[in-house]
Amino acid sequence: MKLYIAEKPSLGRAIAAALPKPQKNHQGYIALANGDVVSWCIGHILEQANPENYDPAFKKWQMAHLPIIPEQWQLKPKVQTRAQLTVLRSLVKQADEIIHAGDPDREGQLLVDEVIDFLKVSAKKKQNIKRLLISDLNLPAVQRSLANLQSNQLFMPLSISALARSRADWLYGINMTRAYTLQGQKAGFNSVLSVGRVQTPLLGLVVRRQQEIDNFVAKDFYDVHAHLQTKTQEQFIAKWQPSEACQPHMDEEGRVLNRALAENVVRRIGQQTAEVSGVDEQQKKQAAPLPYNLSSLQIDAAKIYSLNAKLVLDVCQALYEKHKLITYPRSDCRYLPKEHHDQAKGIIAMLASADETYAKFAQGANSSLKSKAWNNAKVTAHHAIIPTEKSANKLTLNPFEKKIYFLIVRQYLAQFYPAYQYNQTKVEVLIAGGKFCANAKTPIAQGWKVLFQRAKNKPDKVEQEKGDQSDDNFERQLTHQSLPKLVKGEQLLCQHGELISRMTQAPKHFTDASLLSAMTGIARFVSDVDIKKLLRENDGLGTEATRAGIIDLLFKRDYLQRQGKNIHATVIGTSLINALPIAATMPDMTAHWEATLTNISEKKSRYEDLISPLTSTIAEMIKQSEQQSFAQLPKVAFKRKSKAKKSTTWKKKPTK
Repeated sequence: MKLYIAEKPSLGRAIAAALPKPQKNHQGYIALANGDVVSWCIGHILEQANPENYDPAFKKWQMAHLPIIPEQWQLKPKVQTRAQLTVLRSLVKQADEIIHAGDPDREGQLLVDEVIDFLKVSAKKKQNIKRLLISDLNLPAVQRSLANLQSNQLFMPLSISALARSRADWLYGINMTRAYTLQGQKAGFNSVLSVGRVQTPLLGLVVRRQQEIDNFVAKDFYDVHAHLQTKTQEQFIAKWQPSEACQPHMDEEGRVLNRALAENVVRRIGQQTAEVSGVDEQQKKQAAPLPYNLSSLQIDAAKIYSLNAKLVLDVCQALYEKHKLITYPRSDCRYLPKEHHDQAKGIIAMLASADETYAKFAQGANSSLKSKAWNNAKVTAHHAIIPTEKSANKLTLNPFEKKIYFLIVRQYLAQFYPAYQYNQTKVEVLIAGGKFCANAKTPIAQGWKVLFQRAKNKPDKVEQEKGDQSDDNFERQLTHQSLPKLVKGEQLLCQHGELISRMTQAPKHFTDASLLSAMTGIARFVSDVDIKKLLRENDGLGTEATRAGIIDLLFKRDYLQRQGKNIHATVIGTSLINALPIAATMPDMTAHWEATLTNISEKKSRYEDLISPLTSTIAEMIKQSEQQSFAQLPKVAFKRKSKAKKSTTWKKKPTK
């Protein structure tokens, strides 16, 4: 008997639909006509044991017990899914061959592997387990996956990486939460201080940004614009480029702070001859943005529709599991396998027949084009999120589902449009010994950008932000002007100089989009140069599957709150960060761990490379907790399991 173990019932049913019939549904599994069986987990049906499972004394929180480091790790069945574990135990004993059908990511790999280990499957049977990778629940896609089974042994590094992360989260969360809660209690803060490997550095980002804003002092700075005219009466504006001699009057970002200096430049250039000292004109191409992974989709959905990350993930799960309209959504990859291009013609034709806005986009797509998205070398266990071959015509989607599906479809169709082409012109002009510059982009062919135009030919919010990061009207005026045809040595007239007085702006509060962006590109916030070098472009805090939940958790714990679109830290959140050692609140350490986890999954590092240094770090931070100040924490009531018990015991479990 072959036993297929899926991650969840919906995936199990999709697998069964592609296997021999007739079939019979049982409690917790489906029996196939050929004697094989499809069963499933219900997400994680096992969880890390609690400290008191290792030693009953650990039920009471005491500093003397810390750090708690299990010698032999234990898993325990979740109470609510214990019945399904019993079903799997019976089926595993009967099975001659097991097919692992967890979701195609680290968590999905570990989720089924840990059940197989827990049920003590024999080494021989374990060696022969096959891996079924499904990222599309529609019948043709499942059938293709069933024809392409691989050895589960190939995915053991992925499983070890997920196991290391799970245990690291337990070690860090259990020990740090207990240590700092107990120290906070001594100072009168009588509630849990939840500390996590990912959640706390993320909260630290928000708190530090808020402190920067609160402590920000605006200062004036000055630009000079030269209004120029050619001999044929064509006009444009060039911006002054201060020389090295001006450095004493500038800040670290190159802004002139001395008004008198800028005013002197204005006086000197009025009605003066200007000479074109350089002209650089290049024709450039910009390829379409890659298809989405989960984080990039969440970021764009927040920018365009103001949807939070958790909602976007939930909508994606419905589009994947319920409607089968998109491929596996918890992907961290933005590339596609080359062989997937063969399905493009059918998907585009299906989209073109829809009664939706994207149908027009599909009708203009060229299925023979192959963008840089098709790259086997950059596809791992899963690929980018794209529409499936199933039509949405007869489905009833709610407004959120329609919006997210539209974004996924548009991003996919962009791969079948030509590149955006434009001329990039840079002109340098000398006026009274000073250098002035003008830049301009002149579109030649819109290409894929036609998909991102809104009413009245305006770009949507995403493209507008990508193309113009500044909201300043003066900068917008400069970058959107048209430049006349100029040649080096040409003489112009500077009609007058214009003094532009502006004020420095405080950093912006985080939003859902920018906070997710910070998590996915954490290297920008890492201060340690060596760690920054270790991080790659796609290394970040948390994973695609966990980021939305971590942000949501900080809100539920009242560490964060929303004010409009802006995210602010609460008094409790700010006080917690101030009470913790700086290393616990910075992304450097956990960013390094995330890079190590990726290396473990790629067989470049070992399990011990994460866990060994982590245990040393935890021990040191527990010692530091006794020297930390908790004076800023508000005084709140105990959160006890019951009024009858006076021991300091909480049921809250640590998370990332």
